Amino acid sequence: MIKLKRIYDPFSREDGKRVLVDRLWPRGLKKENAHIDEWLKDIAPSDALRKWFSHDPSRWEQFRKRYNDELKDKQGLLSELRADSRKGTVTLLFAAKDIEHNNAMVIKEVLAKKS
Repeated sequence: MIKLKRIYDPFSREDGKRVLVDRLWPRGLKKENAHIDEWLKDIAPSDALRKWFSHDPSRWEQFRKRYNDELKDKQGLLSELRADSRKGTVTLLFAAKDIEHNNAMVIKEVLAKKS
């Protein structure tokens, strides 16, 4: 099972394996307080795409398309997440305030298509 959660939300044992999928470390959060099991910064959108998107909901559909194209080169990382999710819960952690328009949502969609 794949779940999504803001990294600033409280840690829960139901999160299972907690994987940060952002390229940048979340502002104001100490690593020892993050409760992450893995930080997959290489699966995050490229800096150019992240800056272009700038969390603008009007760019969401184009961001999804472009990020999906980038994820085609990340099949190894996606396979690892898929395998982990078959063993138990995996929570994809992200820092964005917008819980509907973020890279973790796109990763979850990609993983759901090939499960």
